[in-house]
Amino acid sequence: MIEDWKNNRKMAKKAHQKLVQRLKKRKGKKLDEQAEAVHEAVFSELNCLDCANCCKSIPPILNRTDIKRIAKHLGMKISAFETVYVRQDEDGDTVMNSSPCPFLETDNSCNIYDYRPKACRQYPHTDELSFSQNIRLHATNAQYCPAVFHILERLAVVGLK
Repeated sequence: MIEDWKNNRKMAKKAHQKLVQRLKKRKGKKLDEQAEAVHEAVFSELNCLDCANCCKSIPPILNRTDIKRIAKHLGMKISAFETVYVRQDEDGDTVMNSSPCPFLETDNSCNIYDYRPKACRQYPHTDELSFSQNIRLHATNAQYCPAVFHILERLAVVGLK
């Protein structure tokens, strides 16, 4: 699945953008239920630890609660944590200051997994609770995440009823 994503994500970019535009018109419970079924199927076949591209290439947004929780876990003052690990991105969001994530281990696991940011907990935003709410992100995320790529591919194949 990951190799298929690596080989086809660039070619599928425009098709995914068009699909997301069509999906925007169908936002709601029925789409979220369809997406949840596809999400479950894809994640039954794909292990995030085989890829971790999100951790390697997308600095997560951090909220104040994330910063406090992680700093406390690391035994750091909030100001020290922010100095070492945090920056403002071009959109004005507070994010981790480096890619790959400084907490990514060589085996693609996260050494702060139980304390990770909310953005990491919710990524890739394709489950039933957040598919429609985050629909504008899916075409972009498909370029970074093989799971999103395959979810969009399958939604395109099953048709949007």
